[in-house]
Amino acid sequence: MLKRIYRFLAGQPTAALGYVRHDGGRMAAGFQGDAGDCVVRAIAIAAQRPYLEVYEALRNANANYAEGRTSRLAKHIAVRGSTPRNGNHRAVFHDYILSLGFEWVPTMAVGQGCQVHLRQHEIPAGRLIVKVSKHLSAVIDGVIHDTHNPARGGTRCVYGYYIQKR
Repeated sequence: MLKRIYRFLAGQPTAALGYVRHDGGRMAAGFQGDAGDCVVRAIAIAAQRPYLEVYEALRNANANYAEGRTSRLAKHIAVRGSTPRNGNHRAVFHDYILSLGFEWVPTMAVGQGCQVHLRQHEIPAGRLIVKVSKHLSAVIDGVIHDTHNPARGGTRCVYGYYIQKR
């Protein structure tokens, strides 16, 4: 059944979003090499903040979370260190993004299936931080700003997005 659906979708026009390669100011801040810093990059781009400012805010948020909690996540952060270079958990970055003037819009619920994809006419215009599986990406007025194009030809499911309040 899934193969039939994928074959059907493969023949459909996807109206893929535009794409611009953008590192969020990472190299300009003096960082080199590969890193799992999509959260930092997406926030820096969408919120128009310096990469280093976002990096330090998330590093501090990670450290505070690890120190102030006893959960498995807090222990995991304490073991691997508070650096946002190795990825960030929603429990840590969510409140920070909200504090920058964004609001969370969920697009998927348990058992509902994918309703919104990373393609035109399915996400609104504006400055967005889009949550897809294991990744955050900045989308500005229908154009993805990231180090790679995560859209998968317009088939990538969007779990939700943060949109900048006007």
